[in-house]
Amino acid sequence: MEDAEAAVREMVDWLVTDEGVSLHEAYALCSVAGDLKINETVDLPKWLVSMTLPRGFFV
Repeated sequence: MEDAEAAVREMVDWLVTDEGVSLHEAYALCSVAGDLKINETVDLPKWLVSMTLPRGFFV
């Protein structure tokens, strides 16, 4: 669960700093269009989790 939280926080940080989105908009975008993916489960219980967001929002 901590890895999923970290992935969301990193996406929010990226949206705010690199894309110029407000903090509230970043959380809303992650909530509506964000996709959490489990990339690795090799070192259980530690998982590698990433969050993706369609780039089409910023074109």
